[in-house]
Amino acid sequence: QVQLVESGGGLVQAGGSLRLSCAASGSIFSIDTMGWYHQAPGKQREWVATITAGGNTNYADSVKGRFTISRDNAKNTVYLQMNTLKPEDTAVYYCNARISTKAASIITVRDYWGKGTLVTVSS
Repeated sequence: QVQLVESGGGLVQAGGSLRLSCAASGSIFSIDTMGWYHQAPGKQREWVATITAGGNTNYADSVKGRFTISRDNAKNTVYLQMNTLKPEDTAVYYCNARISTKAASIITVRDYWGKGTLVTVSS
């Protein structure tokens, strides 16, 4: 079984920083794109940033220049460095990864989600 576990959320004042981590574990054959999404209270889940296995990154306009996504392929971990945080960044942050698993010569690819970590930015 594959699991994604996020950590690093918490309460921070506006202008502060947090670093989120998400570690994938289990019977992993390979990991393609990894990313972060967030869901603010009463709103739909929104994409924040993604990073490919080769290290190419993309960001939502709302976080460009403030957030940095990175990954450690040896540790199956993706990070989100969040700087200059704003109250509107308050949300539950979810990790997503496209993971291949292999069983009896059959490779299965699917998206996995973590359970989320809460980030609260006070004004």
